[in-house]
Amino acid sequence: MANSRASSTKRVFINNIDSYSSRYIAQFLSSCVVGQSLDDGDEEDDKHPASSKDTFSIFGTLLSRDELLQCLMQCDVIVYNITENADLIDEATWAISALHSEIEHFSAPKIFILLSTIMTWAMTKPAEPDDPEIPLTEDDYRRRRPHPNFKEHTSTEKLVLKLGKTKKSKLATYVVTAGLQYGMGENVFHFFFKAAWLGQRSSVPIFGPGTNIIPTIHIHDLSRVVQNIIDHRPKTHYFIAVDESKNTFEDIVKAIASALGSGKTETVPKEEACGTKEVTETGLHNLSVNLRAESIFLKDRFNLRWDCETGIVDNIFTVVEEYKRTRQLLPKKICLLGPAAVGKSSVAEKLCKYYKLQHIHVKEAIDEKIRKLEELLEENEKTSENEEMLSDAQKQLETLKNNMLENDGQLDEQHVIYIIREKLNSVPSRNKGFVLDGYPNTYAQAKDLFRDENMEAEDTRSTIPSYSEVLIPEFIFSLDATDEFLKERVRNLPQNVAEDKHYTQDEFTERLAKFREALAEDESVLDYFDELEIHPEHIVIDSVDDCENMVVLEKIIKSVGRPLNYGLTPEEIEEERKKKEAISQQELKQKQVENELRETEDHAEMTALLEEWSRNLAEVKRQEHEILEAQSVPMRHYLMKYVMPTVTQGLVDCCKVKPDDPVEFLPTPSPITALPVLSDPGPVWHNITTHYQKSTQPYTPTHWLRLF
Repeated sequence: MANSRASSTKRVFINNIDSYSSRYIAQFLSSCVVGQSLDDGDEEDDKHPASSKDTFSIFGTLLSRDELLQCLMQCDVIVYNITENADLIDEATWAISALHSEIEHFSAPKIFILLSTIMTWAMTKPAEPDDPEIPLTEDDYRRRRPHPNFKEHTSTEKLVLKLGKTKKSKLATYVVTAGLQYGMGENVFHFFFKAAWLGQRSSVPIFGPGTNIIPTIHIHDLSRVVQNIIDHRPKTHYFIAVDESKNTFEDIVKAIASALGSGKTETVPKEEACGTKEVTETGLHNLSVNLRAESIFLKDRFNLRWDCETGIVDNIFTVVEEYKRTRQLLPKKICLLGPAAVGKSSVAEKLCKYYKLQHIHVKEAIDEKIRKLEELLEENEKTSENEEMLSDAQKQLETLKNNMLENDGQLDEQHVIYIIREKLNSVPSRNKGFVLDGYPNTYAQAKDLFRDENMEAEDTRSTIPSYSEVLIPEFIFSLDATDEFLKERVRNLPQNVAEDKHYTQDEFTERLAKFREALAEDESVLDYFDELEIHPEHIVIDSVDDCENMVVLEKIIKSVGRPLNYGLTPEEIEEERKKKEAISQQELKQKQVENELRETEDHAEMTALLEEWSRNLAEVKRQEHEILEAQSVPMRHYLMKYVMPTVTQGLVDCCKVKPDDPVEFLPTPSPITALPVLSDPGPVWHNITTHYQKSTQPYTPTHWLRLF
């Protein structure tokens, strides 16, 4: 009967489905089979295969309330999550009230589940004042007292339970008060996971004393509580959803720091959290809760298969793997091989900066190991604590220094391999990845460095050497160049740089010869990786101009792919956008100023040119006028002497007689047969003489008048 009832519950509405907890609850339920929690865990998969038709269909929040109510009416289960956002309380209150008002129109029974927060119990006094270690349970429900900022959550819980009492056969309501949720990509604890993973701080902060006990639950375990309520429809309507842990805030942060970082933590005032963008005021309230809580009903009434029943601290490595997988914080493990002076270290440094990886260089690793041992001895001598660790560090330091003295500053192979393995096994290398710079050089070194210590003895029949998947690089790049190219590059180095890197002529020639000999052996280091099916990628360097090896870097990045780590935060992205916008605006203003200055200069230059042109034009006109004036003087003299008297006399006679036709009145003199020759007649006289010579009629004064 129970199975039949549960199998009809298929449509599930979950509000705010893009939020952390709602998203993973939806993902979990979508992979479950209706009624699955009613069966025993061992037979679960056989009885209800994943392809069963009785799976949950998940619906998310819609836009308008009319559409939302219509969707709620069509769903069998309504899950309202108010654990993360107090702004959703009004919508949850409206949803349960609207459903209750439509209860007579239900086509089938419905379940309403409110996911609330343990902060509604934050101020509750212990069940036994004389024994504060006795946890609070669901039996103490009526004594609960909320944190001042979570009183509305309590009111919503009461409303949901009240409206569910009217017609239980049609509308069953449940309230699940959940502890702080963790797992997958993390939510309230994300700040500490990120701080430990990035390693930018010397220690992970604990806000406040850190002695408060925080009730917690894995997000998948909370999802199973919701699943069990849907399948079982229990008579109990109020549940506390917490795991069995009684971890303090300090315990949780220390576990995160040890699994993802250096393990160092420090207590800081709570006020410092206010300046941290990733820790909200609500988050800080959650982290400050001090409550011992235990769920009796989950154990007695449900069939829960816990992921993390004992809490986050006991399951920290599982939680860390979920966190890295969910946020795609996967390590990139790269090994660069090649002869001296080929540019391995410069490429390695750029790769580490781009991918945020740890740079492992043999000399630097040895120096760092010795320095850390010396610092450890100095610190322990002051405190006089942990004599066994002090003695062990002293022995290691003496062994390394004595070995270096015996070998002219070099370490034996066994010590080098031990130090490099330690670096490969370090938390930063395991979490983020590494770039192994120029090591190993031989097949034997590679086999010893990457061996799997968990295997008691290597199978001699196997042609593939055993190796540790944690230590072995994913990408092998063999950089190479001709001997002449490398020698020329070394010759171009400053003398002090060449001496510091042991690139003097004799040293470099010897190192280059050893490298070529090692590669020519029957079993080289490249053969080792080939046997493991990790085929090296060969990159030849032959460009003299590319001294920074940018072409090599681009090839490696293209082969390795994009970084799988934290990018910029939304705040950093916005800040970067503002910086770029400010730079763009500044460049635009600069261009405008330059354009205006250029226009001003062009205008001034054009004005000067126009003024000069005007002056030149005026001068040309003046000179032309003077020339014309000078050329017209002989003509004027000629006219005044030979022409104007006759014209004047004719005009005077016309004025005296006043004939009707002055032209006919004037007498016709004898034709002018010749004109006096002028020394410089000019253009006007040229026109006259030309006209006269072409004419066949005698010239009269009228002709002269018309001509002039």
